Parts: sequence; C-alpha cells; structure tokens
Amino acid sequence: MKMIVGLGNPGKEYENTRHNIGFMILDNYFKQYNIDGFKTKYNGIYAKIYHNGEYVIFLKPLSFMNLSGIVVKKFANFFKIEPSDILVIHDDLDLPLGKIKVKSKGSSGGHNGIKNIIENLNTEDFSRFKIGISKNDNIEIKDYVLGKFNKLELEKIKKIYSFSSCLINDFLDNNIDKVMSKYNGREYEIK
Repeated sequence: MKMIVGLGNPGKEYENTRHNIGFMILDNYFKQYNIDGFKTKYNGIYAKIYHNGEYVIFLKPLSFMNLSGIVVKKFANFFKIEPSDILVIHDDLDLPLGKIKVKSKGSSGGHNGIKNIIENLNTEDFSRFKIGISKNDNIEIKDYVLGKFNKLELEKIKKIYSFSSCLINDFLDNNIDKVMSKYNGREYEIK
C-alpha cells in the first residue's frame, strides 16, 4: 500500500498560500479524478482508493505544517505503510517558482513539515515531490511562506497541475527511481 501526503495548513486564511502547495496539488488531483468519500481520522482528512490492484491513501494532515509528522506516523502505523511507500508533496524555497524535484530520501532542507515527518517516522527514507516557490530575501521566511500567491504566480502554479497528477500516478505504478529519472531535470513550460 502506498500513501500520498500533501502538506499545508488547515483553514480558509491559508488557502492559496505558498506553504499550502501540497494541499493545492492534492485538491486538483481529487477534482481531476472525481475522488470523494473523504473521512477524518487522527487529525487528517484522507481518502482510500483502489488503484491497479491495491489501496492507496491520500492524506492532508490538519495538524498545521510543523506537526505534520505526528499525523503521517499515525496513518503509516494504522495502515501498515512503509516509509519508502510514502510520497510527500511540499513547497521548496530553494527552487524557482513552479520548478519541481523528486527525491527518494534526504534531509529536511530546512522545511519544518519534512523535519517533523523525519522525527516521527525516525527515518529520512520517504519520497518527496518538491515544488519551487522561489524565495524573497526582503521578506522574512515565515511571512513569505504563509503569504498568498499573487495572481500571476497562481496562474504559473496552475500550469503544473496536469503533470503533477501524472507524476503522482507514476509514483503509484512505478518505483521512485523511475519517477526521478522521468521527471528530474526536465523543464516545464510555465511562462
């Protein structure tokens, strides 16, 4: 069984903020594939769907970003999902807006949500789907990541939705090495 986790913060005030890109990518995926039947458990909203002969969990932790790992761990334990079968979708300050990178494991890179997941799973061995949100040295990091995308940025982000859905499907159907080989290093047109 695999689990796809989109990171973000719950509540209307955080909609369309840079830190919520994980929620945004999952919401688009749910809309694209008409996924419904969401349930609440362990302070997370989740859907369990059947895909190519196995169940998949899609999860949005509601614990706020810095405590995401607590929710991820509870779901992984309950559904007996190995860390290597988890893909976490999150924002990345070090990547240009809309650029993506897929990793099979690694450090938190300063991302508090990822840091908390590493602490709670007690391993760095889970996959990441990182989406660039750029960086603005004139704005404090906390204020920047909790700030909303402007209209132009939001249009650029929406242009990566379709291949984000393809990437998720490829993760469900393949090993992470194949996904990294297919998506890393490719340029996506988001003018």
